[in-house]
This record gives sequence, structure tokens and C-alpha cells, in this order.
Amino acid sequence: MLSIAWASLYAHPLPDNHRFPMLKYELLPEQLLREGIVPESAFFTPVSPPAEDVLRVHEADYYRRLHTGQLTRQEERATGFPWSPELIARETTILGGTLECARRALQGGVALNIAGGTHHAFRDRGEGFCLLNDQAAAAAYLLAHPALGVRRVLIVDLDVHQGNGTASIFAQEPRVFTFSMHGARNYPHRKEYSDLDLALPDGTDDAAYLALLRTTLPRLLEEHQPDFVFYLSGVDVLATDKLGHLSLSPEGCRQRDAYVLGLCHQHGLPVVVCMGGGYSPRIADIVNAHAATFRVAADLWL
Repeated sequence: MLSIAWASLYAHPLPDNHRFPMLKYELLPEQLLREGIVPESAFFTPVSPPAEDVLRVHEADYYRRLHTGQLTRQEERATGFPWSPELIARETTILGGTLECARRALQGGVALNIAGGTHHAFRDRGEGFCLLNDQAAAAAYLLAHPALGVRRVLIVDLDVHQGNGTASIFAQEPRVFTFSMHGARNYPHRKEYSDLDLALPDGTDDAAYLALLRTTLPRLLEEHQPDFVFYLSGVDVLATDKLGHLSLSPEGCRQRDAYVLGLCHQHGLPVVVCMGGGYSPRIADIVNAHAATFRVAADLWL
């Protein structure tokens, strides 16, 4: 069984200079349905979660100021977004989508959020277009409910940017293992310490990238024995990406997803997938690469 979180709120409303990269949130579900990759019944509309589900990973004062529009100008500038009530509704809905994906993945094996992967959000601040850390909140939710049977979580962050917020949030949490494989010279310039960081040189191609992933991920599964996986499948690793500086082809990106999701399926590990970044100049390159992630998941679980 496959579940997909999607709401049109993901793309609206944002300033004009942010409209292009956010178009994928509208175009991707249309393509998934048009190509018959997933049935319409796979989609669900997420809602904002209770505050307690956010406050496990975010400070109460930050969350309050975020909701009431009391961020300082410097804090707002660091997020990359001008504050608005609609923006906060969008961010909390994205987080709610990943939370619900986690619950559904426990039942069906896999769930995907059309948005999500806001890995630059720290406990007390937002950065890099991330205000609330959705995968961190969902991981903390699972661990806070022992009856769900999740004792250890693995976060596999393959966005081109290091998951600095996620690393910081779980720095003192042994039940969550954070693995980030990212561009060495990319944002953020000041990196945090994940449990495992693999920093890649500019121009890393399919062969080098996939070889490193294939020698790393099975070892992490063996050593840390997770009960649940969160996968951040950013497509800003593509050679066409204007911000990424790596050189993966669309097929290399698809093979990456097939390897990660195939291992989860093989080991019977429930997995939540969030789309993360993608900044290729052609929106079709972004949407096609994300659609390939869903196609891989559908082939495995449908």
C-alpha cells in the first residue's frame, strides 16, 4: 500500500521570486496521475498537527513567535521567506503531512510527502527555506509512542545540502541516527555534525555517488538496526541543478532512489520519503526526477 500527502496549500501563496521552484508541488501530482504511476486513491490531504507534535523538536518560544509574526528581521531573512499567516499554515501542513505519512507507513510500508524534507530548521530557528523540521518531528513522534514499536530511527538525507538542522536536533539522541551525503562546498557553509556525514566534491558523477552509497547504507542498516527510515530524496544532485554542483544524471538519481527504497523493502523497514530540493532551470527536469522516485516506490509496494 502506498500513501501520498499532498495539498494545494504547499504551493500557495508565496512571493513571485519563489513561485518557480514551488510549481513542482502542483505539477508533480498531475504528472503522477496522468502517467498512471499511482492511483488517485493513494493521495490524502494533510492537516496541521497539534502543537505538542511540533514542540518535541522545536522550542516553545520560537514556535510562538513563528505563529504570531514576531521573528526578528534577521531571523526572517535567514529563512528566505517573508512572514505571513499563509506561510505558517503551509509549513505546519507540510509537517502534518510527514507525521501522517509516518503513521501510514507503519501500516502500508511506505508513504511519500509531495513536499517536506525541511532539514535546515533547528530547534530555535529556521534557515534556508525551512521553518519547521518535518522529518525530525515525525521521528520524535514515533519514539514518543512506544506502542508503535519504533525504538530506533535512521534518517537518510541525500539532498545535496547537509541536513544541518536535523543533525543538531538529534545530536544527543542515540535512538536517531542521522546520515547526510551532500556537496562538500554547498550550503550550509557552516556544517553541523550528523552521526555520519559524507561530503562529496563538486562534479561527483553517477558511478562515484552510487558506489559510495552502496558501500555505506547496508553497513548502517546492519550496525544500527533501525525500525523505521526517513528518506530525503532531493533531486538537487542532478547535473542540471543550478545550485547543486554535483553531476548525477536522471538515471543515476533514479538508481539512487531504487537502491535506498529497495533496501528498505527488502528488510521490511517502513519508510517515509520527502522530496527535498530541486532547482534545475527547466521545471520538467525537476518534476520528472521526482516522478521517478514515486515510480520506484510504486513498483516496489503497489
